Amino acid sequence: MFTIANGIILKGKDLVPTRENIVVDEGKIIEIGKESSEGKIIDVDGAVVCPSFINGHMHIGDSIIKDEGYGLSLSEMVKPPYGVKHVALANASDNDLIEAMKSSMWDMVYGGTTHFIDYREGGLNGVRLLRKAAEGIPITPIILGRDDSFYGNDPDLSKVKVAIRKLLKYADGIAPSGFGEITVDVAEIIVAECKKAGKISSIHVAESESNQIESLENSGLSEIGKGVSNKFSQLVHLTNPKNDDLKSVAESGQNVVVCPRANATLNVGVVPLPQMIDLGIKPMLGTDNVMLNSPNMLRELEFVLKIMSVYYKQYIDPCGLLKMATTNVCRFGINDVIQKSVIDENNFAEFNVFNSFSKNHYINIINRCETKNILYRINKKTTI
Repeated sequence: MFTIANGIILKGKDLVPTRENIVVDEGKIIEIGKESSEGKIIDVDGAVVCPSFINGHMHIGDSIIKDEGYGLSLSEMVKPPYGVKHVALANASDNDLIEAMKSSMWDMVYGGTTHFIDYREGGLNGVRLLRKAAEGIPITPIILGRDDSFYGNDPDLSKVKVAIRKLLKYADGIAPSGFGEITVDVAEIIVAECKKAGKISSIHVAESESNQIESLENSGLSEIGKGVSNKFSQLVHLTNPKNDDLKSVAESGQNVVVCPRANATLNVGVVPLPQMIDLGIKPMLGTDNVMLNSPNMLRELEFVLKIMSVYYKQYIDPCGLLKMATTNVCRFGINDVIQKSVIDENNFAEFNVFNSFSKNHYINIINRCETKNILYRINKKTTI
């Protein structure tokens, strides 16, 4: 048992700042209050206590080829089965993959991340490799699997269904690459089987302008329109919406994850976060492919803060931005899968204690702090 004393706590789902103490026992917050004090006392003297980060979208397997293929197009880099990433994954040994994923997970741990949602390639074996890699590391992967049987213009739907059911015994959901690689029938099966199992169905949509144009020309629906109509529980990117795409997402209530640094690296656009926020969408942030970006949420937060102001000529609310890396997940139905808690009594103790450099607690973390400025990393597994 220990007490984090004299911290500025960003408390609850809305990250309300309050100066209180936090008592932690066996990985859970048992009391919060100005006079609360039990066990070992850790006086943080005005440091900022913030919920730990969740990385809302990753491809951790491509940790094996960091920065390879820089300057290539989106399709050349990541489109299955012949993109740079997929060729590298197919040729990598299991041991090389495990060691590379371990390294990236430790990077995230020291950067204050306790959970990440991964689009895991490699079918059932890919899911098992990530589970094995995560053993002994104080981080929780939420693994969304996929299988090669999903792809093509005329897939064997019976094989698709069998593959999905096998994956869902070990994975937290299913995530095909995008609508350019699967048929509507496959999409419908994925969503139905995930819903039946109470797990996540997710898909990339509108990452590039060309994907959107191709989708509209071939079907009359944008990729976002397909994601909404097929009722995937989580949509990733939405960088290039068309017409009423974002309005339809807001009305559907589907989860949204945006990855601005990856979009910038691949030169596909700047996601319209201000418009999303105006429509009431509450996105999560992800760092996307480790081959493109470090999985550091502090770098993602700072990039978003600044690119939105220069590109859309308006400032983004720093509290709302910090929620995208922390508590926005608590608003979604996937919270039971992720088990991500806010700082409140009876919740898991999953928070970071940051140096305080300024009076604006949110911008202090987003704009001032680096990994070295995390004084303590507390989660239900360990304290670092």
